[in-house]
Amino acid sequence: MILGAERKTKNSRSDNNSAAEKEQITVTRDQEMQKDVLSRLRKIEGQVRGVQKMVTDCRDCGDIVIQLAAIKAAINRVGITVLGCHLAEQIDSDLRDNRDLKDSLEEFMGVFKKFS
Repeated sequence: MILGAERKTKNSRSDNNSAAEKEQITVTRDQEMQKDVLSRLRKIEGQVRGVQKMVTDCRDCGDIVIQLAAIKAAINRVGITVLGCHLAEQIDSDLRDNRDLKDSLEEFMGVFKKFS
């Protein structure tokens, strides 16, 4: 699941059709999120290679630091996207299984602390 995904309104279709549609939307969103995250990671990889070349070429340290800050920001954006996905999946799973959301939020905060 990905945050910011489109939601379909309920209509007169049967619950089975609605469940199948929801699953298809979820799969599509998962694929879109995966494509987005992989694209961002490839860009980060290119940025890192660029910094390696800057170091090899003895470029100005200030310029290198600026590029490192850009890489750090890009990694944080990817991390936030994945964290959002993790939280949404956890809540969705808990709601389906009638589990207490408090446990999920505590687990999420543990993962979030490791990231930040």
